[in-house]
Amino acid sequence: MSILQGLWFFVIGLLFAGFLLLEGFDFGVGMATRLVARDGDERATFMRAIGPHWDGNEVWLITAGGAMFAAFPLWYASLFSGYYILLFLVLVGLILRGVSFEFANHALTSRERGVWQWANFIGSVFAPFFLGMMLTSLIQGIPLDKNGDAWPGFFGVVNWLSVVGGVAVVFFSFVHGLHFLSLKLGPMDSRRMLNISEKVYWIAYPALVVFVLLAIFRTDFYTARPISTWLITVIILAATICGHVAVTRKRGGFAFTASGITLMAIIAFIFNGLFPRVMIGTDPATSIMIQDASASPYTLKIMTVVLCIFLPIMLAYFIWSYFIQRKRLATDGAHLSVAGPAAVSATVAR
Repeated sequence: MSILQGLWFFVIGLLFAGFLLLEGFDFGVGMATRLVARDGDERATFMRAIGPHWDGNEVWLITAGGAMFAAFPLWYASLFSGYYILLFLVLVGLILRGVSFEFANHALTSRERGVWQWANFIGSVFAPFFLGMMLTSLIQGIPLDKNGDAWPGFFGVVNWLSVVGGVAVVFFSFVHGLHFLSLKLGPMDSRRMLNISEKVYWIAYPALVVFVLLAIFRTDFYTARPISTWLITVIILAATICGHVAVTRKRGGFAFTASGITLMAIIAFIFNGLFPRVMIGTDPATSIMIQDASASPYTLKIMTVVLCIFLPIMLAYFIWSYFIQRKRLATDGAHLSVAGPAAVSATVAR
């Protein structure tokens, strides 16, 4: 395996981690529109909180898929063909979310607005759940033939570990979203978000124990790469505890950082265990290695040059966009007063 092959495996993992870090709180806010928000006006406020960010955050997933296609075409072909249905469902969830923002803004009645707020909630649950299922399904090993074609089957996709993995991504996205709202809403509403998060956190500990036990028995991560795998497991647990402590002390910024680290560490757990493979076969001889899935050295060189040029520009843009949108929404526990459909559109547009 060459340095560039290892670099691009790391870059793709970093892109997926960045997607969960940024889009994770978007998903969480979408879940909060039904699980936390008290009425339609507050749901509109929550959607307005992520309005400037959600579409830009999805670029990370698109870039990850594009980088996989260019750097590791065999990996891309095997993964996307074997998990076609799950990826289709992820896409449906993202489409539902995407159109819901626009149609909710221009809804003519409260009933229409409610329909699109429901669409936002459903998409915000489905997309991370099915993405989590896919990621935790492929680490268990699936049937692969000598051409690299994947045939996971129903129970290869739907099993205890994949379902728990999907639920874990949904759960931590929800918590991450609550922490983001605590940074965007007025003081009273911010405190309410942290109080809810404090209660929800108690679900995390038994869930993490179940996930680790399933991973021990259904993957080779803890035997093939024990030191790094246990280290990342400890980081996930430590970040979860730090996030819990932060919300009990009403420190929204620290809680948001901790939940973000947890989501990124989940991706680190998966990519660390995959290395030096990109697809794990039930028969180890059929596993696809990084060097076997890689594009030509010349392609990787061109991609690296492009990365060095455009990555700083992209990061600068994201930092700038979040900086100029850093102010809190004026809520302080008081719901937005909406006199009619025109006021709804005008309020969300601001």
